[in-house]
Amino acid sequence: MSKKTLPKFLSSLLMLLPLLILFEACNKPKSKTGAELTRITGNKLYKDLDAEVLSNKFKAALSKRRKSMSNPKFTQEIYKQADYQPVLIDKFLPDSGLMNAFKKINSAKEHGLSAENFQAAKFNAALEKIYSKTEVNTVDKAYEAVIDLELIASSAITDYAAAMQYGIVSPRKIFAQFYTKVLRPDSLSFKKPYQTSNITTFLDSIQPSSEAYKMLQTALNQNITAPGHTAAETRRIIEVNMERLRWHTAEQEDKYVWVNIPAFELQVIEKQKPVLSMKVCVGEGRNTGQVTSLMEYDENDLKKDRAFNRETPQLKSMIHSVQVNPVWNIPESIASNEIARYAAQDRYYLSNKNIDVFYKGKKVEDTETIDWSAPDAGKIYTFKQQPGADNSLGKIKFLFNNQSSVYLHDTPAKAAFNLAVRAVSHGCVRVEKPLELARALFGPGDKFNKINEGMQSKDPKAEDIALPKKVAVYLSYFTCWKDSTSGKLMFANDIYGQDAVLYTHLNKA
Repeated sequence: MSKKTLPKFLSSLLMLLPLLILFEACNKPKSKTGAELTRITGNKLYKDLDAEVLSNKFKAALSKRRKSMSNPKFTQEIYKQADYQPVLIDKFLPDSGLMNAFKKINSAKEHGLSAENFQAAKFNAALEKIYSKTEVNTVDKAYEAVIDLELIASSAITDYAAAMQYGIVSPRKIFAQFYTKVLRPDSLSFKKPYQTSNITTFLDSIQPSSEAYKMLQTALNQNITAPGHTAAETRRIIEVNMERLRWHTAEQEDKYVWVNIPAFELQVIEKQKPVLSMKVCVGEGRNTGQVTSLMEYDENDLKKDRAFNRETPQLKSMIHSVQVNPVWNIPESIASNEIARYAAQDRYYLSNKNIDVFYKGKKVEDTETIDWSAPDAGKIYTFKQQPGADNSLGKIKFLFNNQSSVYLHDTPAKAAFNLAVRAVSHGCVRVEKPLELARALFGPGDKFNKINEGMQSKDPKAEDIALPKKVAVYLSYFTCWKDSTSGKLMFANDIYGQDAVLYTHLNKA
């Protein structure tokens, strides 16, 4: 190219540059979201949304709001797979699905929950904004409106779905002695609202539907008043027990033993019906009249569970065997606080109670040589109460694995079953009708006959008998529940102060 033609070439190139830029702009991918929003809202600004720009802005907003999200990791994964496009708006705004989702969330009070746990006000404002030509009057504001609605809807819907299926709080995080493994949200459950083809149907399908839950829900909406409580107190009681019903275990067996600690009751359930009911005595608990003073608070003013060492824990396990005429291996805490003290006061206490004393695994033949008044006497020695009429475990104990070393057992102290408040044990559960419980677990046959004979023996000897098939046992805590026999709504005192703990966490979530 000659020097004379170069200026002409540059001049022509400069003239073509605006056309090239315009051509490039026209070839940029327009947002499908923008086209659909233009159709739905009538706001033509949405048609100017660029898919790439929306993706970049959405990605930046997601990063900025990460700390305020319940599940930032899963949220990031969902939108990364969608190239940072508004999944929920694209799928559910055109068919009013997002509006229906808001209505469902806004009625959370029907479940004893605040709609603000799920950002209901922000959700509503974002929905109104997306339709408002007054608020969305520039392309930048159009991007902002889309991103706001998508991220608010994402948090609101996923948090609500988790609450309906798994509860608001994780009980194992707030209770000192809660050992039942309950289902919690995971990546699969989190993705379902994004994967469903109909968000309205999905949210309807996850509503708690058990008869017990519906009964509490009806009582809540009717504003009933429980005996001895105000209407406001009753509402709080119902709300925390609805939350408990939203906690689910992985399996629901056809047959299980269910102990409700505040009700002082045990039931054997078969195919969802009680086949045996009896009174129980449970671990000594906190004085309900002093619940407030027995609570500690964390930096967020949430009540912290401070369990007494005698409280019966909440757990699920499997009853695997019984011991007829059991030997009681007395725990160190009881040995230190009670046995050594009683032995110091009465030289015949140990022999009268049929308690053997051991030092480093060897039986002490002459216990009167021991100075029981020594401060560490209960720790130096170990104690075993042999089978007999005075054995604190009675004639039988029902064994299941657990980290608290508790079990169900008989008792010689039958008078305690006549008490109204039966929180009197060291943590284990004393059962009113042990032989009937054994019959319900074993059924008729040689093993049950052996148990019956052993419990009647005048020369009791400890014997372990395995269950042919393990039976689940639940030690649970409900202060309001549907009675499976009468069908009535029942209330019990919050003997361990756990309602008070749960309520603060439920309303802080």
